[in-house]
Amino acid sequence: MDRRVVITGIGAVTPIGNDVSTFWNNSKNGVCGIDFIKGFDTTDYQVKIAGEVKNFDPTEVMDAKEAKRMDRFSQLAIAATDEALKMSKLDLDAEDRYRVGVIVGSGIGGFSTMGNEFEKLFSKGPKKVSPFFIPMSIINLASGNIAIKYGAKGISNASVTACATGTNSIGDAFRNIKHGYADVMITGGAEAPITGMSVAGFTNLKALNTSNDINKASIPFDKERSGFVMGEGAGILILESLEHAQSRGATILAEVVGYGSTCDAYHMTSPDPEGVGAAKAMELAIKEAGIENNEISYINAHGTSTPYNDKFETIAIKKVFGDNAYNIPVSSTKSMTGHLLGAAGAVESIVCIKALEEGFIPPTIGYNTKDEECDLDYVPNEGRSSELKYALSNSLGFGGHNATLVFKKWEIGE
Repeated sequence: MDRRVVITGIGAVTPIGNDVSTFWNNSKNGVCGIDFIKGFDTTDYQVKIAGEVKNFDPTEVMDAKEAKRMDRFSQLAIAATDEALKMSKLDLDAEDRYRVGVIVGSGIGGFSTMGNEFEKLFSKGPKKVSPFFIPMSIINLASGNIAIKYGAKGISNASVTACATGTNSIGDAFRNIKHGYADVMITGGAEAPITGMSVAGFTNLKALNTSNDINKASIPFDKERSGFVMGEGAGILILESLEHAQSRGATILAEVVGYGSTCDAYHMTSPDPEGVGAAKAMELAIKEAGIENNEISYINAHGTSTPYNDKFETIAIKKVFGDNAYNIPVSSTKSMTGHLLGAAGAVESIVCIKALEEGFIPPTIGYNTKDEECDLDYVPNEGRSSELKYALSNSLGFGGHNATLVFKKWEIGE
């Protein structure tokens, strides 16, 4: 028999807050976390801005030796996991550790380590390459490092679906519990891509905004949008079966009720212009949730601020919800954080959870000029209080990956 899956802990490290409380309050208040890049010298770069995590100290959650042997993306994942586990009050010593799993992905992995070690190779020769180059770089080591640190001996995987990674990770973890393979899952995404190579690559791909105006760069659904702003961070959720959470008296934050995943099979970087794949992912998630389309009360959009994504995602939403699409508030918190790539879906899932918990929809900031082709309610510039029951989160990734999650407000007494 399928089991219900609930969320008992969340953790976030983002450009607008290094913990859930700060991140959520800044999301509600429309705080912009985009600024000029401090992590490397941008003198020769066309793009000079990003959503960097500020004042992050990995030694707050691990010792210095442990931190030195991890790339930044793994450090961010550990920090978010530490917060999520503390919030859940889960006693891992009391658990069957083979029933506790980890699925945490990254779109790129140890980009900083790769850059540093390739520089050593070319300037000093192969013997100078760090023996930790491989374990620091590979994407699965966020999940692996979490499992090692906290003793989770169940499934340990890493989804890699570009910008859909975080959402696919949570969806896969949800299914592992729903179908009985695990009782507890630590899941989400982490990304630390703000390096010279990454910024150069995305710039030359013509994906990034090049205005270097921190207040007008990440402007999802605005007619003047021209590219996304790169961000970094991590989002982690603790999922449990309902029975497991209730048996230990856990505080339940929300419920995961639906997951849909498809591929456009269309283009390496562009979404399908008809929005068919994204629409199907939403339909599948809503179907698994066992609800009607008109019961969705908030959509956290992928909303990257690129001309194609925002237009095609709007088309997809209209395909699914018809005329009712105009009655559903849609916002993109990437307007505040930038695009966290493989961590985006996990951080935005936390937005949905908090929105349901508090009955508040965060805004899409920087929205000034209406686009006739993006004509939904994007909650421009100011958040709003609203009665919410079901929130839907979309993620779309290079390669045509589409992933959608549906979350349900937790009612005491259920």
